Amino acid sequence: MQITDVKVRKLFDVGPMRAIVSVSFDGQLAVHDIKVINARDKYFIVMPSRKNPDETYRDIVHPINAQFRGILESAVLDAYNKALAEAAEAAEDDAADGAEAVGV
Repeated sequence: MQITDVKVRKLFDVGPMRAIVSVSFDGQLAVHDIKVINARDKYFIVMPSRKNPDETYRDIVHPINAQFRGILESAVLDAYNKALAEAAEAAEDDAADGAEAVGV
């Protein structure tokens, strides 16, 4: 199974959750709501889950082995870092456009 697409759906500036991501496999299966978390200066992913009646959480979908989890995590974090760079570049462009508009 190959990861064919990773889409960063939303970025967050505040709190430990930094992004929500969707991943497509073999162009035929999509997994939505994978979260990028930053805790203790480390980034990792959290798979989609639901809350049980006993207030615990259970993953709806998850990698079966550590090797594939590493592949998935790398692909998601690479897409997240690319989205961050694109967002920073867009913000710089907007700031430059604003400065030109006021004649700076």
